[in-house]
Amino acid sequence: MKKLILVTSPPACGKTFISKELAKAIHGIVYLDKDTLIKLSNQIFKVAGQEINRSSAFFEENIRDYEYEVIVDLALEALEYDDKVLINAPFTREIRDLAYIRALKEKLASKGAILCIIWVETSIEVCHQRMIERNSSRDTWKLQHWDEYIKGCNFNPPLALDDPYIKDDFLIFKNSSDAEFRQSLKDLVPILEA
Repeated sequence: MKKLILVTSPPACGKTFISKELAKAIHGIVYLDKDTLIKLSNQIFKVAGQEINRSSAFFEENIRDYEYEVIVDLALEALEYDDKVLINAPFTREIRDLAYIRALKEKLASKGAILCIIWVETSIEVCHQRMIERNSSRDTWKLQHWDEYIKGCNFNPPLALDDPYIKDDFLIFKNSSDAEFRQSLKDLVPILEA
């Protein structure tokens, strides 16, 4: 069966590394990363004469939702040609919007595909340290305003998405240590390949 896999979590939980490792381990998968669109988004900031701030009102109003729309459209198109597509993106709001998830599942069903959501579970302290270490311009505002930023993040898994009768609709990938990472990779790959 065709499958769209969303790897989600707040920033700096390890989504990109995990997504790439999953993509390497799963045979015949298309890998898409929403961060690929950042270059285009930064150009929009520049043309509009705005500071590059992915936490700003300008970003929220003019860029954010379009990035998600584009990456999902690319995934839906890719499912025309391959059985599995993985998107690496936070989906912070969408993942808790049951109407959004229901509509996405309907779009996927029309293509004979199902949705699988992987929530990357990482402690806030580990995320903070990883954000410092990755030293990315997209995190400048977040790190400078850490207390304000972290109040707006929800590190609780969106358990409302988990149907206990469906094995691969919602999976948790534990990633606060190397041992957790290795065990989660070992446990999840066979489920995702099924």
